[in-house]
Amino acid sequence: MASLWMLFASFAFAAMGAGVKLASEFYSTSELLMYRGLIGTVILLAMVRHRGGTFRTPFAKSHLIRSFVGVTALWMWFFAIGRLPLATAMTLNYMAPIWIAAWMFALGWWTRTKHAEWPLVVAIGMSFFGVTMVLQPAIESQQWLGALAGVCSSVVSAAAYMQVRKLGLLGEPEYRVVFFFSLTTAVVGLLATLAGDGPQGAVFHAHTPYSLLLLAGIGGAALMAQMAMTRAYRVGKVLVVANLQYTGIVFSCLWGLLLWGDTFDWHVWLGVGVILVSGVAATFYNTRKTARGAIVKDTDPIASET
Repeated sequence: MASLWMLFASFAFAAMGAGVKLASEFYSTSELLMYRGLIGTVILLAMVRHRGGTFRTPFAKSHLIRSFVGVTALWMWFFAIGRLPLATAMTLNYMAPIWIAAWMFALGWWTRTKHAEWPLVVAIGMSFFGVTMVLQPAIESQQWLGALAGVCSSVVSAAAYMQVRKLGLLGEPEYRVVFFFSLTTAVVGLLATLAGDGPQGAVFHAHTPYSLLLLAGIGGAALMAQMAMTRAYRVGKVLVVANLQYTGIVFSCLWGLLLWGDTFDWHVWLGVGVILVSGVAATFYNTRKTARGAIVKDTDPIASET
């Protein structure tokens, strides 16, 4: 189920990315950040209140760190989406699992508590090779600023994902993690817009029916993606879930073909194929040697008690 949750999250994130690229013609990056967070906050607030949930948490500091790290990554990602082809921006952002794997292996080696699982190491290496293949068109077109923002976004996203994992292990429900992140996104986006993140200074652009529809789609897709991603990291193995995020590149390629008529050479398609194979290989390796229910039992203390 963790794999299915992440596949759905990847599809929803790709849909959100397509909406962001379309909406970037009408709004600044900070405005998009603000509206994305505001819509998610309002929807989630209504849902949780209707079901009698609570937003009280004993882990306020952890939520604060996760939210600000995530907002930083999201702003840079939105910036990259507005300046790069959608598939390229998605690819750069999805380098985050590589940084997660590198951090986990380095930590395990330093503390001498874990040994590298070489099939997973190979899968991550294959994914990195696929990323470099997909990235070639952006390098050749000299789109360095957007590419730099995308790479930095992936590094910061890795830290945010690990914080999501920590909150899941502490027993925090998905809706609470996503709510505080959405609320922080709205507040930071508002403050950045008021400060002025463009050449015209502080500007709130006028809405049109089409742009409002785009904003609604961005907010809804982002909320569903965050919920699914948080659930996947909570009940699944980090490296497996992280590797499956690469399918978002495939979904973004399809959105690019559908909306902008993007065409890709053999380098891109080879990279996409390698990324898919590595994700399937990692999933098979873990599910083959893991008994049913062991993933939840070993990673989610709350679920193991119910």
